[in-house]
Amino acid sequence: MLYAIIAVDHPASLPQRQAARPAHLERLQALQEAGRLVLAGPHPAIDSPDPGEAGFTGSLIVAEFDDLEAAEQWAAADPYRQAGVYREVLVRPFKQVFPA
Repeated sequence: MLYAIIAVDHPASLPQRQAARPAHLERLQALQEAGRLVLAGPHPAIDSPDPGEAGFTGSLIVAEFDDLEAAEQWAAADPYRQAGVYREVLVRPFKQVFPA
């Protein structure tokens, strides 16, 4: 089943985000190589694909996991969470309708 991992950043966490980014992307790459990643990306703090020093306000990941517990465990081990980037992380079952 698919799960949405919805994360909200702590204010002014851009330096921590930048430091943990390689490890974060490595985990996402592994999901993609396993054919389990639907989409992933950050929420820019301003209306721009490159927000610069404004940074980001959070992230969204939609991926396939065996069950809610597995998705929650994966999210808990995210390097951004471990580095103190994320203030809050929600994991919810997700039903993809489009694209079909």
